[in-house]
Amino acid sequence: MFGSSKEEDVRRSAIPSSGVVNSLVKGTAVGGKIKCDSDIRIDGVINGDLVCTAKLIIGPTGVIEGNVTCQSAVIEGRYKGKIKVAELLSLRETAVVEGEVTAQKIQMQAGAVFNVVCHMETGLAAPASKQPEKKSEKNDAKEPATGGTTESNA
Repeated sequence: MFGSSKEEDVRRSAIPSSGVVNSLVKGTAVGGKIKCDSDIRIDGVINGDLVCTAKLIIGPTGVIEGNVTCQSAVIEGRYKGKIKVAELLSLRETAVVEGEVTAQKIQMQAGAVFNVVCHMETGLAAPASKQPEKKSEKNDAKEPATGGTTESNA
């Protein structure tokens, strides 16, 4: 009964997408490679690589130095390294990010420090939609764009 309110607070603060949240609390440091299939919240320190198939949250006291791959990320603390985010990277006003960032979308609050090389990737659907546009620019009205055969004959 007493523990249920704390569990609700953890769920609300991490906004879990998979229903389960891993947590590394302030004062805890981990080195090496970490892999998780559920959301993870970091308020401690990670020196190493993290692969997360869900949401990563680096809290205000959290620090990660290493390579990260995740579905989405919210950074309030410090990050240094190479991060790949499949969907949305959200930087809060207290975030300090250095290194290389690859993301589909980035949301940044005023005050965030963002000293990176940044690559925006829109996913696999975008290149397929661009190819028909290029073919229509050639004005091939007699033959509709059907794939690679039109370009190989040109």
